[in-house]
Amino acid sequence: MSSNVPFGRLLTAMATAFHQDGSVDLDGTARIAAHLVDHGNDGVVVSGTTGESPTTSVAEDAEILRAVQDAVGDCATVIAGVGTNATAHSVELARQAEKVGVDGVLLVSPYYNKPGQVGLRHHFTSVAEATDLPVMLYDVPGRTATLIELETYEALRAYDHVVSVKDASGLLPRAAQLTEMGYAVYSGDDVATLGYLAYGGVGLVSVVAHAAGHQLASMLDAWVRGDHAEALRVHTSLLPAFDAVMGVPNYGATTAKAALELLGVLDNRRVRGPLVALDDDEVGALRAGLAAAGLL
Repeated sequence: MSSNVPFGRLLTAMATAFHQDGSVDLDGTARIAAHLVDHGNDGVVVSGTTGESPTTSVAEDAEILRAVQDAVGDCATVIAGVGTNATAHSVELARQAEKVGVDGVLLVSPYYNKPGQVGLRHHFTSVAEATDLPVMLYDVPGRTATLIELETYEALRAYDHVVSVKDASGLLPRAAQLTEMGYAVYSGDDVATLGYLAYGGVGLVSVVAHAAGHQLASMLDAWVRGDHAEALRVHTSLLPAFDAVMGVPNYGATTAKAALELLGVLDNRRVRGPLVALDDDEVGALRAGLAAAGLL
């Protein structure tokens, strides 16, 4: 990948499959990764929020990462989610990811304990100094209760391998400022992707691509070649899917896995608590949204 598009344009924050007893289904997880790459994704993000990382152990994270790396690592970028709300834990996960041999790490702001900007800089620099892997910072204040301020981003530019940002802050104009600093900015919100691209973003870390990979890839391709009308057409056609997957309270891993079940990639939609799998009515609404977008 080029330096200004370090991981490809379309990545998916992929789900993690589970067996009936709640253990990790490595074959199912590898099957998800292969499905995503076969449907237009340049890469996958493993053990992020959609992968239910708060519920998996360090040992499970290693097994999941190896399974995905073995499945698609020779044809797609693999990024390991290493963000937690404990710096030592994130350092451990980053070092583990480097040993597995993946292409980068995703580092979200610590959630719940709500550090200030000094604490954020300490957390991010501790992880950056623990690994030589390229780092994608992840700003999602709706989940972390903390916004990464521009001065913190500026301070992290001291590390050459802190190269990109997954931005789900909703502050789209900041993408232009982050781009000027040298970051490759990825939309962290499917429905906002065209806005991020307009402000200099390079791509998308998606959830909806579990079901709409080819369509989202074509939208990004149209934008890059300057056919903004076609990009908008594809985007508009996917609005029912965006709403069905991301516009409900119980979204993310739950809707991604239900979509994968509807598509026949998985034979179940199991999640780990505190998440609860979609009920039949919720699956019906998801099915209707995906069908309205032409995905079923």
